[in-house]
Amino acid sequence: MTLLGHLHKGWIAAMAVLALSACPALSATFSVKRGVNLDVWTTWPQEAQWGEPGVLSPYPEWRKFLKAGDLEALAAAGFDFVRMPVDPAPWLSQTSAGLGDELYASVRESARMINAAGLKVVVDLHSMPAGGGRSIGTRELMDDQAAFDRYVEVVRGMARTLAQEDPAKVALEVMNEPTMACEGADADIWSGRLKRLFAAARASATRLTLVLSGSCWSNAEGLAALDPADFPDDNLMWTFHSYDPFLLTHQGATWAGDFIQYVTGLPYPLHAVPRAELDAVVGRIKAVIDEKAPWSRRSGMKAYLDELIAGIDTKEKLEAAMEKPFATIDAWARRHGVASENILLGEFGMIRQEYQNPHVVPAAERAAYLRDMIGHAERHGYAWSIWGFGGAFGIVQEFEGRPAEPDVLDVVRGLPR
Repeated sequence: MTLLGHLHKGWIAAMAVLALSACPALSATFSVKRGVNLDVWTTWPQEAQWGEPGVLSPYPEWRKFLKAGDLEALAAAGFDFVRMPVDPAPWLSQTSAGLGDELYASVRESARMINAAGLKVVVDLHSMPAGGGRSIGTRELMDDQAAFDRYVEVVRGMARTLAQEDPAKVALEVMNEPTMACEGADADIWSGRLKRLFAAARASATRLTLVLSGSCWSNAEGLAALDPADFPDDNLMWTFHSYDPFLLTHQGATWAGDFIQYVTGLPYPLHAVPRAELDAVVGRIKAVIDEKAPWSRRSGMKAYLDELIAGIDTKEKLEAAMEKPFATIDAWARRHGVASENILLGEFGMIRQEYQNPHVVPAAERAAYLRDMIGHAERHGYAWSIWGFGGAFGIVQEFEGRPAEPDVLDVVRGLPR
């Protein structure tokens, strides 16, 4: 080729690069606004049973209880999508290893059922903690390289399963809440692993929007540690979770650490009640700590409780605490040119009732919290999905299929459309 030809081709390439750099960032194919998380497990069958007929089928487990009308009711309430948690453990267990193709097909059927009800769906590969008769969970995937290698193949298989679905109606989230530190060496390790998950999914599903999160249980700091330039693809959504302030959103949760299980009765917001009333509630919580907590931990727990209360006991301090993760993500998005419509607040919520704990957080307070969080997300232009449909955080059902109070759903119904 002549020198002139080389120069001509170089000029065309340079103009193409300039044209692309002058264009705004492209949006993901999958576009959503308001969603709710479906349940992961309700009956929690032991892993030893997973190979038995009918134990895992249909999959995910909500298919055993919810019908088309239940999904259509979500669309009528104002949701435009659901986040569908799918536990990957059955694909990683020897007990159910022979069911892999059947389970993939059942997930695809579930996504189609959701679409038929007028809702889009994020298929969320939602690893759960091990224990309680389960041999593999998120921690094992993070700590065991061979287990993570097998998980990469599950992601590849799920992407292949969904590859021919309508990319405007179905998206794939490659991992929920990786349990690694927010920054430092752990964040770097997670970035490398996320690249592998991204590559495996994209190789199998070229049109599907992929949903990616940072480390540190998918919180804002974990996402802010990622560099989107490491994932050269316009068809992505970025997700983070926020349950701030944790002291209020997880009251009584026995699985959320050894401190929060003793905390019940705090109002939302704290400043909604007279200070004397708040002090009385705090005093009752401290009495429970003195009665039930390990002796050596009691004074530290009570001091920590006072510290947390002091950080959110006025309107201004509470607003700052709830806005902090959004501000973190907003700064990250501006720095990297990520459009707000490509950001998803994938989980947020307030506990209704810990299982078998008599304390129920008042419905009006839960509705107020959800209304405030939705306001933060929508002011920033982010999509959101509430945790969750049923169970401890249920906004539609509580336990055993019993209906939850309608207050939170009324918040969603009242949003402008």
